[in-house]
Amino acid sequence: MDDKQRFILLEKAKQFFREEIVEAHINKACAKAGKLSNYNVNPFLFKYLANFLRGNDDSRSIAEALVLPRVLGSAITTSFGMKVQKLISELFEGFGSTTPGIDIEFTDALDGRKKYCQLKSGPNTINHDDVETIFGHFQGTINLARTNNLAIGINDMIVGVVYGEENELSSHYKKINERYPVIIGKSFWYSLTGKEDFYFELIDAVGDVALEVDGTGVLEETIETLSKEIEAKFS
Repeated sequence: MDDKQRFILLEKAKQFFREEIVEAHINKACAKAGKLSNYNVNPFLFKYLANFLRGNDDSRSIAEALVLPRVLGSAITTSFGMKVQKLISELFEGFGSTTPGIDIEFTDALDGRKKYCQLKSGPNTINHDDVETIFGHFQGTINLARTNNLAIGINDMIVGVVYGEENELSSHYKKINERYPVIIGKSFWYSLTGKEDFYFELIDAVGDVALEVDGTGVLEETIETLSKEIEAKFS
C-alpha cells in the first residue's frame, strides 16, 4: 500500500465514522435514550445510582444515571459492532464473501495467501455459543474447498477482530485460537494493508472526526426530556 492508497483509506474511514456512527449516535441513540420505555429500569437500583452519581434522587439525577451509560457506552458500542462488516466493505472494495459463514475474503499482505475471515468488533464480543458456530462455518468452508479441489489450510481460516490487543481476548476467542488464528487490532490491520502502523493511524483519523463533534447540546436535551417523563410518572 502506497501513501496515496493509505490517504484514501483514512479519508474513507473518516467519512464512514461521520455518516454511520456519529449520525446514528446523535439522531437515533440519543432519541431512544430520551424515552423511559426504552429502559428496563430496576426499581431497586435506579434511585441508588442517582444518589451515587449526584448525591440525590431527583428526576434529573435519575435521568443522568440512565442516559449517560446508555449514550456514552452501550449504544455506540453496539452500533459500531453491527457495522464492522460495512466498514471493511467500504474501505476495501471486493473483500466481500459469498461463502456461507464467511464475512470477507482477502489476500494477506504478509504471507500472500487468501484468507477466509469472520469479522468481530472487539476482544469481548462473542459468547460461548458463537465458538461452535464459528467452528462449524470454518469446517464447512474447508469441506467445500476440498470438494472444489481448492487448497485451503487451517491457517487460512481466521477470525479478524477490529480493535484491541491479544492479551485482552476473552476465553472464547482463546478457544478458537487453539484451532484457527484469531488476529486482533494492529495485527489484523497489518494483514489487511501491509502497513504495520495502519491501526494506529486509523485510530488517529477517527479521533480527528471526534474533534468535529460537540454533543453537549443533544446530551443535555436527552437528559432533560427523560427527566420530565420520570418526574411526570413518579412524582
